[in-house]
Amino acid sequence: MSSSTDRSAAETAANSTKSALNSPVSAVCPICGGQGFVVLDLPVEHPDFGRAIRCQCRASDQMLKRQSELARVSNLTHLAAMTFATFYPKRSDVAEADRSLLSRAFEIARRFANRPEGWLLLTGPYGSGKTHLAAAIAHEVVGRGDSAIFLVVPDLLDHLRSAFSPNAESDFDERFETVRAIPLLVLDDLGAHSATPWAKEKLFQLLNHRYVTKLPTVITTNLRLADFEPRLRSRLADPDVVTSINIDVPDYRTSANPESHETSTLALHADKTFGNFNTARSDLSSREVAENLAEAKARAQEFAVNPRGWLVLFGSYGCGKTHLAAAIANYRLQQFHEQSVFVVVPDLLDYLRAAFNPNTNAPLDVRFEEIRRAPLLVLDDLGTESATPWAREKLFQLLNYRHAARLPTVITTSIEVDSLDAWLAARIRDSSRCTVVGILAPSYFGRAGVKKPERSGRASR
Repeated sequence: MSSSTDRSAAETAANSTKSALNSPVSAVCPICGGQGFVVLDLPVEHPDFGRAIRCQCRASDQMLKRQSELARVSNLTHLAAMTFATFYPKRSDVAEADRSLLSRAFEIARRFANRPEGWLLLTGPYGSGKTHLAAAIAHEVVGRGDSAIFLVVPDLLDHLRSAFSPNAESDFDERFETVRAIPLLVLDDLGAHSATPWAKEKLFQLLNHRYVTKLPTVITTNLRLADFEPRLRSRLADPDVVTSINIDVPDYRTSANPESHETSTLALHADKTFGNFNTARSDLSSREVAENLAEAKARAQEFAVNPRGWLVLFGSYGCGKTHLAAAIANYRLQQFHEQSVFVVVPDLLDYLRAAFNPNTNAPLDVRFEEIRRAPLLVLDDLGTESATPWAREKLFQLLNYRHAARLPTVITTSIEVDSLDAWLAARIRDSSRCTVVGILAPSYFGRAGVKKPERSGRASR
């Protein structure tokens, strides 16, 4: 019999199976009689003559079963609230540049959900919204009736490892193939897994297959591309396949509690508000000093309402600088739920130095970047730090960036401007970006400060 006749016989049997599956549901498959296997009516010389093959009804059941197993591993059901409708790009607790970045990420994710093609790589720090957007994509695709699975990478690896159990419902090859071939795969927290040789091998095999076949894939990670092994890094960096966006914005989970940042001490100053800042102190030596203190409070309040550029509070120890700086941060928190980082400068430098510890969870550049881009940064007691070359370099990098970017920054210091490093003094004297408020009041602790500001009587701008 000719090969065309062979193909015709096989196609007839396959079409009969498909027709039966599309017919009204019955208790027993009319093709295999519920046995799960069929023997096709083929010529004797056909290589599959007399061979039992899996019935299409059973193959479909097996695929649904494996996808059901994956659905149990997936935590998408626990992320039901993470949809495009509940993602808010216009967060009030971040700078305008960050809001633009969030809006761009939102639009890219929504376009990908409408038409999944290639890969989408979402990078950024914890709490930036990566998982929310990835889950929203999965919800959108599943809602249309298309196949998609959302898996946290460590959970995926556990799912694959469990296939080696003697009680497993499916073997490893079946599980791996289901993940590898799923129409849309969302992998959350790539890099959060234990990087054993086996885990590296399986993830590479999985992602390499999807890369070669260009199967739609969404990946979120807190790592930088440089942190991945070269084989995977080259694929993640391929612009022909991968659309990448770095959502480098502050953690939305701590936006209502800025003191939760590990180096911020705002919680220690929660009682410092504009309401309890006393400008009618009985120990003030003159009306001029009283008026100066009232004006300092007014300038701080203006900055709190509309923080732009820098505000430098200069005066002797105990004059009220820290109180006003904390009041600004507390006002932004209470009125706008806006994140701030309030830190004493020597503590900040210790926090950055700690990144050199081999057991640290965050390298120096990550720690430095989160401080550098804080929506509101309050540096208390500038000038009390140890002026090592490294410390000066880090402070220059930090403040030079914030000055150029016009990021809201409050600085308190008891050091006269002329005594500061020349680069910093020049930026503080830039009246287009910095307001300097000299406070003449003596220490409310009942002791004189170390240095006394110029008796201008007025806050300079």
